[in-house]
Amino acid sequence: MKRKNKMVSLVITGILTVSIFSGCTVEQSTTKTTGNGSLEIAQQGMFSAGGTVVTSDGTFDVSNYYTSREGSTSHVDHANVFYQIPENETGLPMVFLHGYGQSRMGWMTTPDERDGWSNLFLKMGHSVFLIDQPRRGEAGQTSVAGTISTEPSDQTWYTQFRIGTYLDGAFTYNEGSQFPVGEEALNQFFRQMTPDTGMDSINGDQNIDITVVAQAVAATIDEVYERTGKDTILITHSQGGMPGWETARYTDHIAAIIAIEPGMAPEVDSKEYHALLEKDIPITFYYGDYIGEEYTDVPAASMWAMMASTADVFDEAYTAAGGNSTVVHLPEEGIMGNDHFMFQDLNNDVIAEHVENWIQENVNETD
Repeated sequence: MKRKNKMVSLVITGILTVSIFSGCTVEQSTTKTTGNGSLEIAQQGMFSAGGTVVTSDGTFDVSNYYTSREGSTSHVDHANVFYQIPENETGLPMVFLHGYGQSRMGWMTTPDERDGWSNLFLKMGHSVFLIDQPRRGEAGQTSVAGTISTEPSDQTWYTQFRIGTYLDGAFTYNEGSQFPVGEEALNQFFRQMTPDTGMDSINGDQNIDITVVAQAVAATIDEVYERTGKDTILITHSQGGMPGWETARYTDHIAAIIAIEPGMAPEVDSKEYHALLEKDIPITFYYGDYIGEEYTDVPAASMWAMMASTADVFDEAYTAAGGNSTVVHLPEEGIMGNDHFMFQDLNNDVIAEHVENWIQENVNETD
C-alpha cells in the first residue's frame, strides 16, 4: 500500500540531501538554487518494492532472542529504489535498471564527476527512479546464500566493457575513446563494482535469477504508477536487459523500453516477446563503438557483435508483427568512441539527448 507523502520543505544550495530512516519509506521536498545549469527537485526519497518474506521453522525464543533463529522472518529479494521528482516535470517517469556488477550509482554520476543520466533526464523534465536490483547494493537481503569471490578481476571487466585493453602493465584506451581518462577516473570506475549477495562467485557461478529481478522491477513500476498515475519508461543496461524484457509479463504500466547494450534481445516467439508485442511497447536498442570483427585490437568486439545481432533478429520480427522497434548504432549516427558504459562517457549528454529525441518521437506521453 502506498504511504502518504511526508513533505518537508528545505532550501538547499549546492547539494541535495536525503534523510533515510531504517525500515521505512522516506519522502521529502527539496529545492536547489535555480540558475544556469542548476536543478530544482520537488520531491525525493527511497522505498523498497517487491520481494518476499521467508520464515524459519519452529517458535521464536524471546528469552534467547539474540541467538534464536527459530520462527523468525526475513524480508528478502526486493528492489531498493531512490527517486527524485523535478519541480518542472514534463515527461513520463523513468525507471533505471543497472547491469552486472553494478548498482544505481552508475546512472547517478560519472568517473570524473560530471552529471550522470539521472541528472540529465531530470533536467529534461523526467522523474527518475533508480533501482538497486535484488541481491545487489542496498537491496542485499537474499533468500539464496551466495559466496562472494575476492579474486581480482578489474582487467577482465575493463576488456569486456570495451573501454580498452590491459597491455604491458597499463590500462590502455581504444582509439578515439570517449571514456574519461586518467588514474583517478579508473579508480572511481572500478570502485563502482558491487557483488551479488546471491551469486556463488567462488565456484564460478555468475547466474542471476532473472525472474526474481523482473518481478521486483515490475513491482517498482507498479508503485511508480500508484504514486504518479503515469506509465514508466524503463531503461536497462547490459545484464539488466534480460529481466527488463521479462518485466513486461508482470506489469501493464511500461510505456517504453530503452535497452543500453543488453546482453541479449528477447527470442522471437518467447513469452517475453509476446508480452512486449501484445502490450504494444515501443523498444529501442543502443550500441556503442568497437563492435565487429574489423576491430581486431578489441578482444571483446566479436562477442558483442554476436550479442548485438540478436537485436537485429528481434527488430525485424517485432516490426513485421506491427511493433515499434529500432536499433541504434551510435557510430552510424555520427556519435563515435563509445564503450559499454556510454552513459558515463564524455559525450553522455549527447547520447541522452538522442534518447530523449527517440522518446519524443515514439512514446505516447498522454497518460
